[in-house]
Formats: sequence, C-alpha cells, structure tokens
Amino acid sequence: MGLFGRDTSRMVTAEEALPGRATPLAVPEAHFVNGHRIVPPFPDGLQSAVVGMGCFWGAERMFWQTPGVWSTAVGYAGGFTENPTYEEVCSGLTGHTEVVLVVFDPAEITYETVLKAFWEGHDPTQGMRQGNDRGTQYRSAVYWAGEVQREQAEASAAAYGQALRLAHFGPVTTEIAPLGTFFWAEDYHQQYLAKVPNGYCGIGGTGVSCQVGSGVAGE
Repeated sequence: MGLFGRDTSRMVTAEEALPGRATPLAVPEAHFVNGHRIVPPFPDGLQSAVVGMGCFWGAERMFWQTPGVWSTAVGYAGGFTENPTYEEVCSGLTGHTEVVLVVFDPAEITYETVLKAFWEGHDPTQGMRQGNDRGTQYRSAVYWAGEVQREQAEASAAAYGQALRLAHFGPVTTEIAPLGTFFWAEDYHQQYLAKVPNGYCGIGGTGVSCQVGSGVAGE
C-alpha cells in the first residue's frame, strides 16, 4: 500500500490526483557532471526526448554517458499533478512516472538511437514496476513531441516487441503518449549517481538487442 493507504500500482484518475502547486521546484541550471544547462534555453539545433524506465537515477546516468547526448535532467511526467514533489509521486496520487529529459545533438545521435538505448536499458514488459520497484511511478514510458517522434516511437516499440516475443518475453507495456508537461524533480535527484556514486541504480535490460536506428543523422 502507498503512503496514503492505496495501491500504488493502480493508476490514479484526474479526480483523485493531488492538486500540486503553481510554483516549480527549484533546480540548478547547470548539469553536475558536464556543466551544460539542464533547463532551457538550450543551444540551437539540439533536440530532446522524454522517457521513463523505472528509477530515474540509473536511467539518467545511462543517458549522460551516451555519446551525442548534450545534457540530461530527471523529472516527472504523464500524470495530473502540477509541479509534484517526490513524496507526492511516490504516493501514487499524481499519475506521474519518473522520467529523464534527454537533450541530444541530432548530428551525432538520432532520436531512433536514443530509443534503442531506452529499450535496451530496461525491461519494458513489466507493467507498473521495474524489477523490485513497484508502482505507477516506475512504469515504462515514451512521451513524444511531434508526429515524427510519435511515428518513430511506435515503430520502435513494435520492432522491439517482436524481438522480445522471439526471446520469450511478454508483451511491451510501455506507455507511448504525447508529452504534456515535464516537471523537473528536486535538486538532490539531479545527476544523483554522480553525487552518490555508490547509490541505488535499479535498472537493467533484458539482454535483447533493439535493431532500430542507424545512429547518426544522414546515414
């Protein structure tokens, strides 16, 4: 049961959701690892992706270590509560999942290859959990911005789903939906595993390769 005495694996409705607050949570402008901005404005020509793959600490580290990724930040998306706190998200009463904002240079890495890293970095067949982490905040998700991202996300999900079936995994449960608002998580969550190198990671893939994306734009 959750913090407020409910099953956190059941998706909350808009009517049940906590109201949140009008003021965003305070976060630093600079990435703890590379010094780049984690909040807009970002340099011209960069693009962004928002994905959820369980605990966002390990997921963010995976992406900031990915060549072509310019910056990362962790936050909440997919739910109803405005500017939620971590404790509120953990209660299951916001509808949000833990997500990573991935800011990347499309001249160095394509959106499809960002998705490849996403699929291979976790198990997208587990529903409202990831490993031992259980609750709606740990669901797998891709929140797309624009029709090109939508088409590529849906195509990659279908392709990876087929590969998983051949490897005897269950169906993909990843939520693929338009990005509403990305809410930055608290300062202490940003680049957490650089600040706490021995901290909990919580992500792990299936070992099944995702054969989508060519890697670099124009190839």
